[in-house]
Order: sequence, then structure tokens, then C-alpha cells
Amino acid sequence: MSLRHEYYENDERTTISIFDRGADPEKVSIKFEPRKVTYTHGEKSLTLEPLKGQINPDACDYTVGKVKVEVRLAKVAQGRWGGLIGDSPDPLANSASTSTPTPARSQKKNWDALTTDILSAEKEKSMEEDPNVGGDSAVNPFFQKLFADADDDTKRAMMKSYSESGGTTLSTNWDEVSKGHVDVKPPEGQEWKKWS
Repeated sequence: MSLRHEYYENDERTTISIFDRGADPEKVSIKFEPRKVTYTHGEKSLTLEPLKGQINPDACDYTVGKVKVEVRLAKVAQGRWGGLIGDSPDPLANSASTSTPTPARSQKKNWDALTTDILSAEKEKSMEEDPNVGGDSAVNPFFQKLFADADDDTKRAMMKSYSESGGTTLSTNWDEVSKGHVDVKPPEGQEWKKWS
């Protein structure tokens, strides 16, 4: 007589629920083998083979309840089986393979070349490649050179216009700045605050 069963799994265990209502714990027998589980209770039996993966028979256990028997299989290799039984290849089976390795495994990766390729792809563009690269860091050297090469009146005009405008205006004409002819206004959407 075959028994209805269900299972669920995680990476370490597969748990099988065998529905055998009123099973007598004294008469239930479960035999664990690396790729096989055999359940017997009187005339009722259930054999599951071949299991999708290997189990550790010494680490497997079970409990007998009123409605079902719960069998816990300890997997030898972590991972999901995706099924309970089947002829999927067992990665832990000892087989003397004489086949040649696949090309993907026989080729060695040139990690230095791969690293160089990635770093060169991520390399920042130069000003010639992209005029917008660098933002303020690209504009600051221009203004520093402009200020360094300027005469005293031009430096005075730059400092006064920049500081009075809160950084929104930069003039190099001292004649206009000294007479207050430079249009100094706050940044868009802001107002000047009066100091008391």
C-alpha cells in the first residue's frame, strides 16, 4: 500500500511528511541510505529512490505524530534539489571520469588584464574628451590662473564683486566695481538679509 507524502526543503535539509494516520511509533521503521529512504509500518511502505542528492544517514531522523510521520533528511552538500527523487547527477558520486575538462575550466583567467580593462573603462574623461568633466574642480584652476596673472586693480575688482554678490558675480573691471556700477544681486530665488 502506497502512502501519500509531501516534502519541503532548505539548503541543509529536506523534510518529508508521510501521511500515515495513527502510526504506532513502536512499529514504524525507517531505513536511511545515501540515495534512498525506506519507510515501513506494518503492511504500509514507501520507498523513495534515487534521491536527487546524497544524504547523511547518521544525521537523519524522524518523529511520529497522530496524522503524519515527519522525516528529516540531512543533505551532504548544501543546496536545493528542486525535487525529491530523480536521476539527476549526484555531484558527490565517486566516478572515475576520463573525459577531458571543458575549455572554460582549462583556460586560466588573466586577472591583471581584466583589472586593467575595467579600470581603463572607468577612467575619468579628460577636458578634451568632455568639456563638462570635473565641474568646479575644472573651473577653479582657470579662475586661480586669471587671479594670479591679474594686476592689483583687477584683483581688487574680483575680490569685491565676488564677496559683495555672495559668490554670484565676478568682475575684473575696477572702475565699475569701485563706483558701484556692478549689478550685485542675490542668487535666484533668494533675498538679501539685512544685518542689524
